[in-house]
Amino acid sequence: LTTDPDGEHAASGRYKASTRVPPELYSPASPGPQREPISTYFEEKVPIPEDDLTKLFSFRKLWAFTGPGFLMSIAYLDPGNIESDLQSGARAGFKLLWVLLGATIIGLLLQRLAARLGVVTGMHLAEVCNRHYPTVPRIILWLMVELAIIGSDMQEVIGSAIALNLLSVGRIPLWAGVLITIIDTFVFLFLDKYGLRKLEAFFGFLITIMALSFGYEYVRVAPNQGEVLKGMFVPYCSGCGPTQLEQAVGVVGAVIMPHNIYLHSALVKSRDINRENKKEVKEANKYYFIESSIALFVSFLINVFVVAVFAEAFYGRTNMEVSLQCNETGSAHSELFPANNETLEVDIYKGGVVLGCFFGPAALYIWAIGILAAGQSSTMTGTYSGQFVMEGFLNLRWSRFARVLLTRSIAIFPTLLVAVFQDVQHLTGMNDFLNVLQSMQLPFALIPILTFTSLTSLMNDFANGLVWKIGGGLVILVVCAINMYFVVVYVTALNSIVLYVFSALLSIAYLSFVSYLVWRCLIALGVSRLDFRGSVQYPPAVLMDEQPEFDS
Repeated sequence: LTTDPDGEHAASGRYKASTRVPPELYSPASPGPQREPISTYFEEKVPIPEDDLTKLFSFRKLWAFTGPGFLMSIAYLDPGNIESDLQSGARAGFKLLWVLLGATIIGLLLQRLAARLGVVTGMHLAEVCNRHYPTVPRIILWLMVELAIIGSDMQEVIGSAIALNLLSVGRIPLWAGVLITIIDTFVFLFLDKYGLRKLEAFFGFLITIMALSFGYEYVRVAPNQGEVLKGMFVPYCSGCGPTQLEQAVGVVGAVIMPHNIYLHSALVKSRDINRENKKEVKEANKYYFIESSIALFVSFLINVFVVAVFAEAFYGRTNMEVSLQCNETGSAHSELFPANNETLEVDIYKGGVVLGCFFGPAALYIWAIGILAAGQSSTMTGTYSGQFVMEGFLNLRWSRFARVLLTRSIAIFPTLLVAVFQDVQHLTGMNDFLNVLQSMQLPFALIPILTFTSLTSLMNDFANGLVWKIGGGLVILVVCAINMYFVVVYVTALNSIVLYVFSALLSIAYLSFVSYLVWRCLIALGVSRLDFRGSVQYPPAVLMDEQPEFDS
């Protein structure tokens, strides 16, 4: 019996390894005849047009490969990112746009590694981790990634609830908005029953809504184009202090999401590629990189819209100015801004309110529509991330319905408690904690992706070269260091001895596990002298399109 992890039966028993691969190296257990097939993202595979492989470029092939990159790019547009953008504009003006550009470029390079892993091996990152890490580290990795997914899901719930509250002029309370997100998520799950390409088109539609919504705000506010370009391409922050530094760190942490690496490595498996044909694999890598570049360029523009709007309209403003303007326009939310001369602090809720006060009700409602689209699209990609991670790490084949029910229930419970017993400021304040939580999980995606894309035994001719090994290692080191600084700043602001002690104990365990992953990564990068007892073994590559035979 020949079975691939997507639930499809292969036509033959060929595989790349020269010997019969023992079952312990092939993680997904062959389903017995009594088990029902589980619905996954890969029920169908998109065929690739058979153009001449010698052609440098084909729009038909680019269109066939278009989809996974745009689904991946939605993580760059979730409510947490939007809030980071507007705070960046309100606190630092246009001065941190170059940080956003740099973080997006770094994100593209990391997504390239994720896509290459999926294309070359036919396995996504969670499946590769399952095959190469021992049981205990594998379980810890799974738990860390699940924490990141749940944290991201909570941000999406918060964003959607706030958007519904703004659109209904407060008639839908925040707790009701949180409950509504349970229903709408399951409604969207039925969309993929209509085919993979239609699902991808729907995500494209949601990205278009975000582009139009935030683009409208950009045109309405009309920021200074010279300042936008200067902030984007001049890597300098004149007059910046600790507040702006923390915001710059927050921008990097919000853009690069750990679960997105796992997601993208899985999404690229949705195209019908012959992985025994080196030219086809090379071509797939090329078109996926082009598509990802276009998708992240679009997401970058949308993020720039948000930063520029708040930089132009609200940088340097005080609570008093905003309060007076909201009172003059008869806004029902003027009490959000105390009558003092402190610098204005905004979040995705206050952001919509101040836009309404200064630029009219249309600006508020269109802002809310954009936030709602961001929350809903991110919800679906988070669902897919959770499914791939659970299947890869644990070999559990849950239906998407059960998977969503678990993740969304965990995400909604604490969010609902805050929405019921606290106010909107506490609800939006949860985003800071959630950004810290996801920043802490970054090493658990970035270190494994560099490790496995550097393994010649796994990637063959497509393994990272010396430049990518060194460059990738430095980039990951910088990103992780930046995010650890973000965590330290957040913890030191808690002003609690008990929390300091707890954080210190947690840090010891955390750094120990990160050190273990770095150790294995360095061995994969070629520092074999660190493998003192020869205990780190990486099995040969097994093409997932054509799995080894097993007796049924």
